[in-house]
Amino acid sequence: MSTMKDRISSDMKEAMKSKENFKRDTLRLIMSAIKQIEVDERKELSDDDVLAVLKKAAKQRDEAITQYKEAKRDDLVEQEEKELEIIVSYLPKQLDDSELEAEVRKIISEVGASSPKDMGKVMGVATKKIGSVADGKRVSEMTKKLLSS
Repeated sequence: MSTMKDRISSDMKEAMKSKENFKRDTLRLIMSAIKQIEVDERKELSDDDVLAVLKKAAKQRDEAITQYKEAKRDDLVEQEEKELEIIVSYLPKQLDDSELEAEVRKIISEVGASSPKDMGKVMGVATKKIGSVADGKRVSEMTKKLLSS
């Protein structure tokens, strides 16, 4: 069993013992998503695979929050934000804007990109190098900004 899965599982057990029902339910959702993929693909998930599941869950929560805000459903926004907070606690710390800009500049010089036409090259390398610590959307926006200036 991977260390990420162990951590989530033990935290879920702790939440059960301390009667933190919301956290328990959120972690159950994550564990069931992990188990579903393991059953479907007939393999044990690595930490990177578990991180991918967590990122997907966080992105889903982000999108739901946006939609609930548009629909003026504050009760559901609050619930999704709490779930997102729990999920994000398992993800690596995200780069702030200045760190992200420095990393993207490095990648641009590595691949020799000079215009917005080279965005695909930059994004390919960036996804591999900083994909775990920066959201793809933020990386894309930063890359556009730097290549167009």
